[in-house]
Amino acid sequence: MDERILMFRSILKEKLSASRYEHVISVSFLSMALAMKYGCDLEKAELAGLLHDCAKGDSDEELLKKCKKQKLPLTEEECKAPAVLHAKYGEWLAKHEYGVEEKDVLEAIRWHTTGKPEMSLLEKIVFTADYIEPRRNNGVDLTFLRALAFRDLNECVYRILENTLEYLKRKGRFVDSCSREAYLYYRDKFLI
Repeated sequence: MDERILMFRSILKEKLSASRYEHVISVSFLSMALAMKYGCDLEKAELAGLLHDCAKGDSDEELLKKCKKQKLPLTEEECKAPAVLHAKYGEWLAKHEYGVEEKDVLEAIRWHTTGKPEMSLLEKIVFTADYIEPRRNNGVDLTFLRALAFRDLNECVYRILENTLEYLKRKGRFVDSCSREAYLYYRDKFLI
């Protein structure tokens, strides 16, 4: 086991709420299971899954302040939907506060919320694990998606993006263009 994992678990247990901590543990284990299925590095999958929500404990306003303080470039869209900023700030936090140097792990943390076109295998694994982890019970078609994740990861990513966009539209919430672009990319590449 990567020695950092135990240290990060301890840090996150103190920093996150109990339910959020259980979520990141679950996502890290599920990320490893998907990594075994698809031939991805297990330690990187565990690390990215564990740290994907390392910045989730802050309010939207705090995330905006912290991103600005660190001079992270913010788009107008991110300012309209600051809930997605925990991924961007989480990438910074993992690198600068926790010392994570693996670029692919940092990218998986960065894109776990919105997705993007042409995600790497590790990015798709963490994106998917975050949505389907066993403690989640509020997603659409979770039983189907949990099985699909182990049969066809690309189709699963597409279906998660489709469900997310439908949910945001139904709730009248802002849709980040990265999610829309990712949805179109996976639809066109894998389903049409």
